[in-house]
Amino acid sequence: MTNNVPLPSVTLKKRRALPFYNRHPWVFAGAIANVQGEPEPGSEVRLLASDGTFIARGLFNPVSNIRVRLYSWDDSDLSDDLWSQRIDESIALRKRLFPGDWSKLACRLIYSEADGLSGLTVDWYGGWLMIQLTSRALSERMDVLLDLLKRKLTPNGIWLRTEKGMRESEGLELQDGLLDGDDPPRPLFVEENGVQFGVDVTSGQKTGFFSDQRDNRAAVAKYVEGHRVLDLFCYTGAFGITAAKAGAKEVVGVDVSQPALAMAESNAELNEVRNQMRFECSDAFKMLERLAEAGEKFDTVILDPPKMSRHRSGLKKALRGYHRLNTMALDVLQSDGLLVTCSCSGLVDRPLFEEMLSNVAVESNRRLQVLESRGQAADHPVSPQCLENAYLKCYILRCC
Repeated sequence: MTNNVPLPSVTLKKRRALPFYNRHPWVFAGAIANVQGEPEPGSEVRLLASDGTFIARGLFNPVSNIRVRLYSWDDSDLSDDLWSQRIDESIALRKRLFPGDWSKLACRLIYSEADGLSGLTVDWYGGWLMIQLTSRALSERMDVLLDLLKRKLTPNGIWLRTEKGMRESEGLELQDGLLDGDDPPRPLFVEENGVQFGVDVTSGQKTGFFSDQRDNRAAVAKYVEGHRVLDLFCYTGAFGITAAKAGAKEVVGVDVSQPALAMAESNAELNEVRNQMRFECSDAFKMLERLAEAGEKFDTVILDPPKMSRHRSGLKKALRGYHRLNTMALDVLQSDGLLVTCSCSGLVDRPLFEEMLSNVAVESNRRLQVLESRGQAADHPVSPQCLENAYLKCYILRCC
């Protein structure tokens, strides 16, 4: 009860309740038998099993396939105190992960379902907050969330970044822009593992930088001293520059975005490795074709492509794309070379990705050895109740 007015309720179909007793936060439209009341987008609702047993409380969106996002498994209000507690818990974890000065830190401060705040992602960049909302229901509480973030973190500014497809999937009408405080500088400078990077947080990909690969970049750097490295989909150069700082003798960075490559060149200069690096503006597949035709060979090839599938209907096409990309990479990789291959497509799980790599090895007549099987950095935690959060795969392989 809220103000003596019964909350709307959402009743599940028979035999559909188990995931939600196990605290999965997404209730899809197809699992719902009926809705009692007339909840508006963002309305709080009670989730009930088919026999009427209470399961959880969440927020309703009548236009999303994720019809209800769940936040609490006790029958109390989704109050401002709940959002405050979840934000406090998220900040406390990052302070444990990154003790000390945050003035040059880039990290994920709140990671949606993994932090109990489904539909909200917040990144910290040296004093500025970048916010992404992927839930229209939660966006109805944006003012409350902004106020809490301001009071707890006193950022220099808060900027909204929007994700593709939110209008279609959530009915969410948002535009990038400043929400509070000062505009971030362009570029904004951060530091990671002793390497400095300029970041364009207002117009770069995602929120400007891929801090989820932080630990993977450090892991790869251990192997590449003296190597000739090909860094495909290099974006602003993070993998390649980290490799050059670790002693790679030559790094060729390839990306289709000229603005990203301009930032990569500046970052190489910033870290005093420009003489070890060259950058090419090209489609990665076309570049691999040209390099193979020219007989070029590398000691390490790094593949960090963008998401290849957003929907299950595109899964087979995505797997074909990964297969082709990795096969072509082996064509330019020395025997006893290192293949670093990544996927940020959440729909492509580890078994599928590993099966793809096995097929690539067989068809290429090359022997692959997995040296490290890695995921996203700890500031991008994974909820065991929502394994969809475990999107990033990064394999470091020896290729004979």
